[in-house]
Amino acid sequence: MPQPVFTATALTKTYVSGEVKVNALNNVDLEIAEKEVVVLLGPSGSGKSTLLNIMGGLDRPTSGKLFFRDIDLTVLEDRELTKYRREHVGFVFQFYNLVPSLTAYENVALVTEVAKNPMRPADVLALVGLEDRMQNFPAQLSGGEQQRVAIARAIAKRPAVLLCDEPTGALDSKTGIRVIEALLGVNRELGTTTVIITHNASIQEVADRVMFFADGRISRIRHNETRREAAALVW
Repeated sequence: MPQPVFTATALTKTYVSGEVKVNALNNVDLEIAEKEVVVLLGPSGSGKSTLLNIMGGLDRPTSGKLFFRDIDLTVLEDRELTKYRREHVGFVFQFYNLVPSLTAYENVALVTEVAKNPMRPADVLALVGLEDRMQNFPAQLSGGEQQRVAIARAIAKRPAVLLCDEPTGALDSKTGIRVIEALLGVNRELGTTTVIITHNASIQEVADRVMFFADGRISRIRHNETRREAAALVW
């Protein structure tokens, strides 16, 4: 059986504003395995992004434990969390955050220049289908192409995990499918464990497992016997 990349036990995150307490996460237990594609599905405010931020070392839980392999993320100092993010985690957000004055190649090269064992920018851009667009600036690229540059930038350092928060949220359905195809291609070629937050119910079909969130909890988990190809999705 694949080894777990993440293991959470009673993971809780509480935000306090005056006398009001909001449980963004409420005693969440989960395991996510090596090379798995997991979709987190649920309404806004259900705890998906809070969980992703904690998994990515961008936030800390109020209580509970979260392990990345054998590393307890909940006890790391800020400097150690920075090292964890730099070496092990790639992020893809709804908005691309590319440097507008740099080409696609140069945006990816920014990461490869500081990574320990990076992929060549040309190779990683080819992996997401942009071998002919490497010298284009973001303004010369479509929204889907910009998002694929963002994916290339995230995976260029060979992260163990790729955390994606609404990666198709700003895209039309056809363009979104190309982005999902790129994410699945990365998972297939590099074995990168991939976690995708979405409001789009169709995307759940491409996952190994779907975790449904409600009120800060995982309400149920669905196992897909076979992933569907992204091109087969109907949005």
